[in-house]
Amino acid sequence: MATSSSARILIVDDDPIVAESLAEFISAEGHRATTALNGIEALAALAKAQTEVPAGGSPFNIVISDISMPGMDGLALLKEIAAKYRGIVAIMLTGYGTIEAAVSALKQGATDFLTKPVVDDELRVALERAIKQQALLAENQLLRRRLDGKLSLDNIIGADHRMQRIFELVEAVAPSRTTVLMTGESGTGKSLIAHAIHHRSPRASKPYVELSCGSIPETLLESELFGHVKGAFTGAHTDKVGRFLAADKGTIFLDEINSASPGMQLKLLRVLQERKFEPVGSTQTIEVDVRVVLASNQPLEQLVAAGQFRQDLYYRINVVKIELPPLRERVGDIPVLAESFLAKHSTELGKQIIGFTPEAMDAMRRYTYPGNVRELQNIIERAAVLTRGQTITIDDLPPQLMGGTSGNPGRMAGLASAITGALNSAGFSPADDDTAWVPMPLEEALRGPEKLVLLRALRANDWNRQKTADQLNINRTTLYKKMKQHGIDSRIDAIPNPSGSPGRMAG
Repeated sequence: MATSSSARILIVDDDPIVAESLAEFISAEGHRATTALNGIEALAALAKAQTEVPAGGSPFNIVISDISMPGMDGLALLKEIAAKYRGIVAIMLTGYGTIEAAVSALKQGATDFLTKPVVDDELRVALERAIKQQALLAENQLLRRRLDGKLSLDNIIGADHRMQRIFELVEAVAPSRTTVLMTGESGTGKSLIAHAIHHRSPRASKPYVELSCGSIPETLLESELFGHVKGAFTGAHTDKVGRFLAADKGTIFLDEINSASPGMQLKLLRVLQERKFEPVGSTQTIEVDVRVVLASNQPLEQLVAAGQFRQDLYYRINVVKIELPPLRERVGDIPVLAESFLAKHSTELGKQIIGFTPEAMDAMRRYTYPGNVRELQNIIERAAVLTRGQTITIDDLPPQLMGGTSGNPGRMAGLASAITGALNSAGFSPADDDTAWVPMPLEEALRGPEKLVLLRALRANDWNRQKTADQLNINRTTLYKKMKQHGIDSRIDAIPNPSGSPGRMAG
């Protein structure tokens, strides 16, 4: 019975009878077999076959090698193959089935370890596993090659059409001094984009200064940005150079600009307009030549409408706007990103991890990533540390990828209750059957229940949007968008009370 696909297999054994016997079996299975009687012959066969395959290809798919051989043994051969021929997987054989030999072989990248005499069924299973592993390896090598060229910008990867448009914007805006505003959820790569703009600008050899406004207490932010003179306030024992002066002739990136206070927003407006400021406690005006890039993890338009962000500052910084999509909206980029992170972390850990099983990749594609690309990188790093094999399996992934809220029964029960109530309010009940169904698109059918779930969750949390987003396991920006999509006004609780009285006003 032949295995599912044909492979090129190199058999290495110092016993000619064993080598020919294995070759006969492998040929009967539908594969192409070549034999070598020791490690030196095997390397010669690999080198010769390499000249017959396209650049980047592998001369053989699989090597089946004895461990105990004169001259170069199987483990030394395996090490040479791993160094020179990345696309080959190995099955190791021995007449001395010791645990130490098996562990050593598997650590060096072998997919299987079989003892002699080899049982046909065991070899057949090992071949099937090796063929799948080799196909997976080839797929991941293709993904690695796709990281080049138009799919990447510096360390930013994205084949999604929106990411490609962002790359084009970066290339177009980088040579100028134009202010750039980036928006998007936390973890989408705003800092990387800002650095790419600087790196591609005429200011690339000058300072690049980055500051997260949300991480600095309001009382210290002005000093951090503009500096201070000795004695300006308690604790100011020496003069301090601010970030704007440190970035002179270069680029300053201000992240989480949405967190700046109204007073700080006014000072920033002046700096952006005049490129002038005074350090705290000083009357001396300093003029700088700085390219300013800003980012917000909240929709500034909504903050302007709510009176929480200056409209004149918003218009001043909204010259070129770059909106970074969340990872859940660019699912096609997940495999390439995951492969890039895996290559990085496996190298750092000194491991040879060649890719992901299909089940693991499917789980990663289905996950919603509230932490976006940063969360994906952390997931891959964790998996690379924990895995004991050559591929990341579904068991190496964190629990949240296996079903999100499955670890919290109370939360699931509460969500189920909310959905049930919303469906009942929308006119559905468990007794509904097909005869009561009015044909409509699924998205339209779910719109009403989703709105009611959002309203009930908001009401239960006294319209605290952060609490509501946390309970629904979504990002607050997503909650904003859904409220806007459903026409939910945060000032009015639109869910009728059981008594029929109107809902309260929410401030």
